[in-house]
Amino acid sequence: QVQLSESGGGLVQAGGSLRLSCSASRRTSNNWAMGWFRQAPGKEREFVATIRWNGGATYYADAVKGRFAISRDTAKNTIFLQMNRLGPDDTAVYYCAADQNGITSTLRLDYTYEYWGQGTQVTVSS
Repeated sequence: QVQLSESGGGLVQAGGSLRLSCSASRRTSNNWAMGWFRQAPGKEREFVATIRWNGGATYYADAVKGRFAISRDTAKNTIFLQMNRLGPDDTAVYYCAADQNGITSTLRLDYTYEYWGQGTQVTVSS
């Protein structure tokens, strides 16, 4: 089993920044990908960003492109999500997820991720 542990959520004013972290207890494949999804109240969970472990290719949702940046520390099995220019629409529970298959065509789909963190709340006040 793989455990994902998130940190870094909180309350921030619009226009501010937050940095989320997620550490995996271990990796199970060479095709590993880790990413972030979010779920706002009354809405479905949506893709935010993901990163491949080998090569570091990154993928972003259009809503966050240019404002958020995902990165990884391979030695620590940890990913980061730097969130800048936050707005009220970014308010959500942010979930870290890991996909041991890393298939490009499915990296934006939550059901392909086998492992999930408990979620961390991000609240942006206007």
